[in-house]
Amino acid sequence: MAEMTLDQLTRVLRECAGEEEGVNLEGDVLDTTFTDLGYDSLAVLQTVGQIEREYGISLPDETIAEAGTPRLLLAFVNESPASAA
Repeated sequence: MAEMTLDQLTRVLRECAGEEEGVNLEGDVLDTTFTDLGYDSLAVLQTVGQIEREYGISLPDETIAEAGTPRLLLAFVNESPASAA
């Protein structure tokens, strides 16, 4: 599988938050915390769940807890065994 890109992650984040939530994903958001982007822990879990389904991967709970920014989440997704193929 090809690596997940920021554009692909942004699409999933928007789908999980919904446009009406007012989440701003424009500009350089790679190192902005999910909290600062307007995502609570439930929204992050929903995002990770959708990524796991779409990309056929499984991320450990402790990894999800450590992925506090889009950059970290992309790194964990792209380093997962299924996406490394």
